[in-house]
Amino acid sequence: MAFPTVWSVRILHTADWHVGKSLKGVSRLDEQQQVLGEIVAIARAQQVDAVLVAGDLYDSAAPSAPAQKLVVRALMALAEEGRQVAAIAGNHDHAATLDAYRPLASAAGVTLVGAPRTAEQGGVVDLTTRSGERCTVAALPFVSQRYAVRAAELVAHSPAENTNAYDQQVREIVGALTAGFRTDAVNLVMAHLTVLGGTFGGGERAAQSIFEYSVPAAVFPHDAHYVALGHLHRRQALAAPVPVHYSGAPLAVDFGEQDNTNVVLLVEATPTTPARVTEIPVTAGRRLRTVQGSVAELAALRDTVGDDLLRVRVREHARAGLREEVTELLPNALEVRIDPEFAVPVAGSRPSGGPGADRSPGELFGEYLGTRAVHDRRVEELFARLHDRVSAGSGERPEGQRPADERPADERPADERPAGGRPAGGSKENA
Repeated sequence: MAFPTVWSVRILHTADWHVGKSLKGVSRLDEQQQVLGEIVAIARAQQVDAVLVAGDLYDSAAPSAPAQKLVVRALMALAEEGRQVAAIAGNHDHAATLDAYRPLASAAGVTLVGAPRTAEQGGVVDLTTRSGERCTVAALPFVSQRYAVRAAELVAHSPAENTNAYDQQVREIVGALTAGFRTDAVNLVMAHLTVLGGTFGGGERAAQSIFEYSVPAAVFPHDAHYVALGHLHRRQALAAPVPVHYSGAPLAVDFGEQDNTNVVLLVEATPTTPARVTEIPVTAGRRLRTVQGSVAELAALRDTVGDDLLRVRVREHARAGLREEVTELLPNALEVRIDPEFAVPVAGSRPSGGPGADRSPGELFGEYLGTRAVHDRRVEELFARLHDRVSAGSGERPEGQRPADERPADERPADERPAGGRPAGGSKENA
């Protein structure tokens, strides 16, 4: 007897695009366009049936028009050739806006889920692949603690009680969305959240990733073939009865992520076999890198950093023009700081009275430079010249004597007194 052929469903899992994210004031939109273009090329080359984007499409709840244009074009390109695309809101996205775009996106073959929904209202997405295989996706966008734990409970209950309440709320939502999982379909969960045991990537929003927002992997049902997660930017698989994976961000969003491996995940599964996961590297975008050394040592690195975006730690004491020297040597340096070993802690403020309180401005400024570990005679000379210029412009007068226009009228010479003997500027009521 011949058995029907069962084709595996091929799914591309990605998350945490953070389109619109800049770094130290430098736009990275061109890099983000290259990265999304590479992801589209991977989807085509691997002939995937569906693409899951597990949240944080944007870096801001109010993305710029160019950022929105880039994401829309990427989603539409991923949906070409009959591929099914589903994307959920992350904590950086504006859930209501994604839901507002649902009808338009649906017409292009893209399913958007902004806020958590019941299965009947679109929280469960049924996909049919080009080979005819069925795929069920339980979609859980980011759930804020305000949604899961009412304000009164936040005040009245302990942090542990509120953590348990969040855990229970997420558990109930996942249970409701996965209650309809079928034995003749590939069952998937896509969520944007923190799972206990996960490792931070380095650029996450900590206030929405800490313990109070964590849930155990046990919230996911045993009949799920694969759990596609977003939120933590490091690529990782978690220990669980079912395959639970973070794809990680395809582009490092901050220097804390400079050592992460950027990938997308190819997932292959059938209704009767567990998922097989393959990492596919994403190579587009500029590398983030931290370098350190004296100015001479940094000069020696100049020909080795290529197009990398740099964070520089200078192992020298601060002096005038140091930053300019470094950025002239390394034009891609986005951040230049003194290595902590060479930075002298700032002492407390100098008392206004007591011994030495009558020192000259130049002496006081020299003392300040010492507290900042600035040893540069040129700075002191510049201060002296500026002080002399300001002093000359204001004129010199004996100690304790006020300028003529600040003295009472009866202390001024007769030819400087205002008419009528009243101070210049009118009556007291008009002052």
